[in-house]
Amino acid sequence: MNWQIVRGLVLRHTYLYRRSVPRMIEMVFWPLMDLLVWGFLTVYLKDIHSGPAGAVTYLLGAMIFWDILFRSQQGVTMSFLEDVWSRNILNVFVAPVRVREFLAATYFVGLFKVAVIVVLLSTLSILLYHFNIYDMGLGLVPFFANLILMGWGLGMVATALILRYGQSVETLAWAIPFLLQPLAAVFYPVRVLPHWLQPVSWCLPATHVFEGMRAVLRGEGFPMQHLLWASALNVIFYAVEAWFFSRMFASARKKGFLAKLATR
Repeated sequence: MNWQIVRGLVLRHTYLYRRSVPRMIEMVFWPLMDLLVWGFLTVYLKDIHSGPAGAVTYLLGAMIFWDILFRSQQGVTMSFLEDVWSRNILNVFVAPVRVREFLAATYFVGLFKVAVIVVLLSTLSILLYHFNIYDMGLGLVPFFANLILMGWGLGMVATALILRYGQSVETLAWAIPFLLQPLAAVFYPVRVLPHWLQPVSWCLPATHVFEGMRAVLRGEGFPMQHLLWASALNVIFYAVEAWFFSRMFASARKKGFLAKLATR
């Protein structure tokens, strides 16, 4: 791994944002809209709900947690698509850039986006809704890390499918996380799902993160069991996703799909 190459790729991607106001706006626009919609919905539910505040305010926490997963996935996939759209993807891979260096650079771009989004949303949550996600303490760090790792894995899967099947499937860059959202119990507990679907839900790392977040907000202490399950599942999923990406990349390179992506 040549970190100088990774640094160069990260700078290249971040320069795109520095020179493009629409890209900067797009990065914060949707998370901001989500926060406003879910935040005011939470205020409304508080007014009509007589239960403890934690039973309602977890919606805000879930929305912020979800954006961490989604933005880390987007950091990988959108960085790749930027190179496809600008017809630069072939230049990247004919240069002495290893695949793991390219992926590492997209991971750092994703981390940058997550950092911006977390600071923005957590600050506005405190100012507008008096909801401080940092009250969860240091337990936030391993939860965030698991969501970021899962987002990176999903980003690799989406990128691999675009590499193999071309721009006709680029909508997967946005669709894959939302395909999993109903199963990951983001805004409701797993027990709401049909009984036959609950084992599937428990197989997702994100499910344990969101259930753990709700446990903390209910004042039940730090859910170590959920953290261990999320971490173990993430390691397994990430290994499978990395293998899948390497197979798809090798196939795309062998069959000339990279050249087709660069010329369409």
